[in-house]
Amino acid sequence: MKHAPPPSDWRFAWRGLDAAGTVRSGTLIAFDAAAARGALRRERITATALERRGPAPQPRASQADITRFTRQLASLLRAGLPLASALELLAQAPGPRGLPRIAAALAREITAGMRFSDSLAQHPSRFGALYCQLVAVGEASGALAAVLARLADDRERAAAQRAKVRAALTYPVAVLLLALAITSALLVWVVPTFKQIFDGFGAALPAPTQFVLMLSAAAARWSVPAAIGAASATIALHALLRRSEASRLAFGRIVLALPLAGALLTTLCAARWSRALGTLLAAGTPLADAFDSLTHASGNAFFDRASADISARLRHGERLASAMRSAGCFPADVIQPVAVAEESGALDAMLLDVAALADRQVDEKIALVASLCEPLVIVVLGALVGGLVVAMYLPIIQLGNVV
Repeated sequence: MKHAPPPSDWRFAWRGLDAAGTVRSGTLIAFDAAAARGALRRERITATALERRGPAPQPRASQADITRFTRQLASLLRAGLPLASALELLAQAPGPRGLPRIAAALAREITAGMRFSDSLAQHPSRFGALYCQLVAVGEASGALAAVLARLADDRERAAAQRAKVRAALTYPVAVLLLALAITSALLVWVVPTFKQIFDGFGAALPAPTQFVLMLSAAAARWSVPAAIGAASATIALHALLRRSEASRLAFGRIVLALPLAGALLTTLCAARWSRALGTLLAAGTPLADAFDSLTHASGNAFFDRASADISARLRHGERLASAMRSAGCFPADVIQPVAVAEESGALDAMLLDVAALADRQVDEKIALVASLCEPLVIVVLGALVGGLVVAMYLPIIQLGNVV
């Protein structure tokens, strides 16, 4: 069921007196004038003038903010607060600017008689299909607090895993970029100085030196156009991935096929997918309906497209393990346990166990990649800079030997 988009908040300019009688003024964002005056009263300000200035921009909230909101809401519900009261309390609590506005909008919609899952669905950029589906199951079963706590756990686990991947890749990438920058600077500014010295020798230069001089000439001529071209290509690729579904699918397939990183990302996507499906099944969602909420569960467009293909195969009577095998992106150590669980009727528990095992494999692979990257980076850095230095000093050494 689709709903109209939620009404937007408004920007208000206000003037008033604080508790000490001092005249103050400013702007705030509220749903209407009554909400604006209420917000000022909570700040112990008596409004003497209030003017609506126009629609406010849409509230922004990061994934970490949504996770924090989910955890806090679960805690308040477990403490016995009604849902609307808990949301109103979160709307008044200090925090990121966009989050209180989202909580206030959800509270208004619930007070107006809307289901919580339906009100969340009106904010798709913050609450995905999986989030809304699990909340709907929690509402129907009367276990909303437990479902929200489970959601917060899963989101925190995924965030921690992303942080580990970034931490493992940041150091080697940063060092390699630094090495390329140093090498480029040597080629553009230092090597030409040596070339002027070599021109006075009047003798044939060694092959490594000739090669470095050629690289220097090419870098001096093409470095700026190449940088502009790379930046333009990056911007164009980003725009293409945002607008074209086919491009996202192709990019997702290429990423999963990368050497070393592809296997890690495949395991990571399989872990996310298995945990999302297992959580839905454990909450009581039928298998055929659960796939409607897996459209962005893995974070990879190719993997997410496979979910749609699996869903279509299940509706035609195919078994889940067979459909996963036909998708061509799931590792064998994920498919085999699923096939066994289908026979035993414990699919939800097996999927969660598979996700936990895949998470451990991801952690092990991240640790392995991090341990291998450090010596590899040192070797590459030494080869780049050391090779340049040796190539530049070879003619001087040869000249010294002749003398």
